[in-house]
Amino acid sequence: MPQLASRYGIHPTQINSWKRHLVEQAAELFSRNNGVGKDKGSINDLHRVIGQLTVERDFW
Repeated sequence: MPQLASRYGIHPTQINSWKRHLVEQAAELFSRNNGVGKDKGSINDLHRVIGQLTVERDFW
């Protein structure tokens, strides 16, 4: 952990926290029915916001 922390400039406890979270949620993360496509509405909303921000940026 100390080598990873120094390499990426983060605190070792953050790596331990990420590791613990992965171990707790790994089964859900790698399950076959992991909800792919469940957030289609969210993705479309994000694309809409990106388009709106692009137009606003180009205007200014």
